[in-house]
Amino acid sequence: MNPKIKPPRHNRQLAPISEAIDDSLLSEQLEFDPDGGQIRLFGHRMLLMHGFAMASLRRELIEKLGQNAARQLLTRIGYQQGVEDARALTDADDLSIYDTLALLPRLREMQGFVRHQAHERMHLNPETGEFRADYFWQGSWEAEVHRQQFGLGGEPACWMMVGYATGATTAMMGRPMIWREVECVAMGHSRCRVIGQPLAECDEQHGDELAFLQVEHFVSSPGARHSRFQQPDSGHSAVPLEQLLQAADELHATEELPELIGASASFHAAVHLLKRVGATDATVLLKGESGVGKERFSKSLHAIGPRADKPMVSVNCAAIPADLVEAELFGVEKGAFTGAHLSRPGRFERAHGGTLFLDEIASLPMHAQGKLLRVLQEGEVERVGGSKVHKVDVRIVAAANRDLREEVAAGRFREDLFFRLNVFPIDIPSLRQRRDDIPLLVHVFIKRSCKRFGKSIPGLTRRASEALWRYEWPGNVRELENMIERAVILADDGEYLDIRQLFSGGEQVPSPQTPTLLIGAGQPEPPCCADNPLDSEDLRLAQLLEQAGSLQGVENRLLNWALEQSGGNVSAAARLLNMRRGQLEYRLRKQAEDQDC
Repeated sequence: MNPKIKPPRHNRQLAPISEAIDDSLLSEQLEFDPDGGQIRLFGHRMLLMHGFAMASLRRELIEKLGQNAARQLLTRIGYQQGVEDARALTDADDLSIYDTLALLPRLREMQGFVRHQAHERMHLNPETGEFRADYFWQGSWEAEVHRQQFGLGGEPACWMMVGYATGATTAMMGRPMIWREVECVAMGHSRCRVIGQPLAECDEQHGDELAFLQVEHFVSSPGARHSRFQQPDSGHSAVPLEQLLQAADELHATEELPELIGASASFHAAVHLLKRVGATDATVLLKGESGVGKERFSKSLHAIGPRADKPMVSVNCAAIPADLVEAELFGVEKGAFTGAHLSRPGRFERAHGGTLFLDEIASLPMHAQGKLLRVLQEGEVERVGGSKVHKVDVRIVAAANRDLREEVAAGRFREDLFFRLNVFPIDIPSLRQRRDDIPLLVHVFIKRSCKRFGKSIPGLTRRASEALWRYEWPGNVRELENMIERAVILADDGEYLDIRQLFSGGEQVPSPQTPTLLIGAGQPEPPCCADNPLDSEDLRLAQLLEQAGSLQGVENRLLNWALEQSGGNVSAAARLLNMRRGQLEYRLRKQAEDQDC
C-alpha cells in the first residue's frame, strides 16, 4: 500500500474509498518539454488545446453527424481515455485499486474537465465486483459548452466524462461498469450528478447509456427478418448492448445476427471500413490473425449489403482435401470420378445471388487458384466431369490469416489472384490490440455460457481480470470465448471466475512482474562454485553492469533486447518490459537524443 494514501476501511459492507489522498504522484508524472514541443503524462503525449477549439469541433460533430451519433463517438473517446489513465496509474506505482480509484477523479480535474464532489462515498469490493458511486460534477466544461451552443435541452451533455468514468472503472474492476448522468447543467440543473454501478445491475430503462459500447448495428438491411431489431423514431442507430444480447440469443441457432462488440479505436476503425463497403458489391479481403472474428465480420458484411435476403455460403479452404477442392467449389457431375454417384452443385452455385465467404484462402492449392481466378473473371463455372457452363453471380468475401503479399513473394499464391481479391482489404485487430474490449467481451461470453449451462456466474475476481489483461492471446477472441466457457463449466453456481478456472487448459498464467530476462541469450551460464561469492543471478547482473558500463547502458540494452524480441513492434516490446507504450517511446526518444549528443 502506498504510504501517501490512507488505507480503506474494511467491513462486511462495501469498502468505502478514502477521500484523503495525496496527489503528488500525478504532478510527478507530468512532464513539460517546451523546447521539444511535448507534454507527457505517465509517458503518454498530451496536448494543451484551446477550449473554444474543442467546443467548435464538438458542435460541428453534432451538426454533421447528429446528436446521438456525436454522443456515441465522444463517449467512446472518453472511454478510451479512462481506460488508458487507469492502466497508466496502475503501472506507474505500487497503488492498490482503492488508491487508483481515488486518484482518477483528481486526474480528470487536472485535465480541466470537471470538479468532483462526492454525493455519497464511493464503495467497492474488488473481489466480488460490487461497486457503487454517486458524484456531483461542478464546473463541467462539456455541460457549459453545450448549454452555450444549444441552450437548455432534455438530455445530459457530459458525454466524454461519462465515457471516461465508465472506461476507468471498467478497467479497474475487470467487469463492465456504467455511469449515468441523472442531472446536468445542460438540462437546467444547478450542477451535474452521475451514478456509477455494474452493467449487470442496470435497469432495462437505462439501456440507451450502453449504446456507445456497441458499434452501430447491422440489421437495417432490406431483409424483413431484421425488422424486429429496428428502433423506429429513436433518432439514432445503435442497439443497446443488453437488447442486442437478447436478440443474439434468440437467433443463435441460425446465426443470423453476428455480434460485433467493442469500444476500442482499432476495432471501430475496422467496423467503419466494413460499413463503407457494405452497401456495395465490391470484393472484400478480411485480414487478421486466427480467431479475431473474420467470419463474424463476413456475416455482418452480408447482412448490411444488397444481397442480405440471398444465401450466404461459407467454405474453409484449409479444411478441404486438395483433390476435392474443385469439386467443393465448382460442383461435380455424376460419374466424374469414383464415388461420384450423383451430380451436385458446388459452393459457387449454391451461393448464386448471394455471398461466398472463402476462409483461409491462402491454403488453396495452386491448381485451384487458377480455376478460381477464371471463375471470378468470367462469372461462370464448369462442374468437375461436365461441359455445361453455369452462370454464377456471387459477391466474394475472402479471409486470410497469413500475409498474402508474402505468400505471393514465396511463390505459394498467384499474384493475379491476389490483385483480384485485394479490392477492399480490411485489417481486423488482434485482441492484443484491443485489450480495452476484454471486459465487454467477457461480460458477453459469461452471460451466454451461463444461459447455455444453466448457471449464475456474477463475474471475475480482480486477479483473474488482471491476468486476462496481461495475457498475450495467441488465439484472440476465439480463445477468450473458449476460456470463459470452460471456466463457467468448472465454477460452482454463484462463484466468481478465478485464474484456476480460466487458465486450466494449459495456458501460461502471465506474471504481474516483468518477465525474467536471459542476459546474454545463447551464451553458456557462468559456472557457480563455492569460491564464487555471488550466486548465478547476481553474477550475471554484475557481468551485465560491467559490460554495459552504467545503469543507463543496462537500460539501453534492455530496450534494444525487447525491440529485437518483438520484431520492432513497440507495443509488444512495452508489454514485454511491463510498461506502457508511451513510457517506452519516451525512453527510446531519450536514448536517441543521448546518442545524437
